[in-house]
Amino acid sequence: MSSTSIEKKSLEAHVELCAERYENLENKLSNLTVRMDKMEMYLMDIRNTLLESKSNQHKTIITIGTTIVAVLMASIIAILATPLG
Repeated sequence: MSSTSIEKKSLEAHVELCAERYENLENKLSNLTVRMDKMEMYLMDIRNTLLESKSNQHKTIITIGTTIVAVLMASIIAILATPLG
């Protein structure tokens, strides 16, 4: 930060300008905090969506696997139940 010529001559001006600078810094930090909180919320939403998607994929795979096993068992029973010759 560069000091202005009035700050070099007046302590009161320096103090007032520093107060403004600190207020601006506090506002920027506050805005950054709000933005980071929003970012965290969005990341948590993405994480939850991915976890739900993964869970749904597992359910689908289990359903397909169960169906395949049931069809194979029914086929085996049908083959064993048919008389030979």
